[in-house]
Amino acid sequence: MKNFLLTTAMGATLATAAQAETMTYVLDPSHSQIVFSYNHLGFSTTTGMFSGFEGSIELDQEDPAASSVSVSFPAKSLITGWPAREAHFLTEDFFGAEANPLVTFTSTLIEVTDEETGKITGDLTMNGITKSVVLDATLNQLGDHPMENRPWAGFDATTKLLRSDFDMGQFAPFVGDEVAIDISIEAMVPAK
Repeated sequence: MKNFLLTTAMGATLATAAQAETMTYVLDPSHSQIVFSYNHLGFSTTTGMFSGFEGSIELDQEDPAASSVSVSFPAKSLITGWPAREAHFLTEDFFGAEANPLVTFTSTLIEVTDEETGKITGDLTMNGITKSVVLDATLNQLGDHPMENRPWAGFDATTKLLRSDFDMGQFAPFVGDEVAIDISIEAMVPAK
């Protein structure tokens, strides 16, 4: 009986320790954004930005490949610096924001490539279409926030997409079909 109790206690302790390895971080919308750029008729590189993120990172520091990411943001958070362009981008010609108000990303695989880098494969849904994309991600910093006094994480990531893959290819090839994406996010362990 003593051995049974000891084994049970050890098993419960190990199970608790295993669960403690994964921490949930929620995105900080005030310090997270996506910047995109594309070629405009060969004359310029045009940029835009999204913000207003919601989502979480399940971060396993012992086994980063076992981590996961889930993010969403409203298509209407689009900023291009030109209101007429923003309004056009939100129509059915591009984002179809009325019928598809959210852009979402859910990771399906994380591959660690170095101490602070990895490839995050996931399903990106935009304009009602879901495609698998790969983000080249970098861990910028992981530690306690100096003002918030709680665990914080910062990541950057890049990828390239084809607008036409999401039925948003209007004016291609004159306006570049390929869009460069730069992502920078901060995430925090929620306050208790």
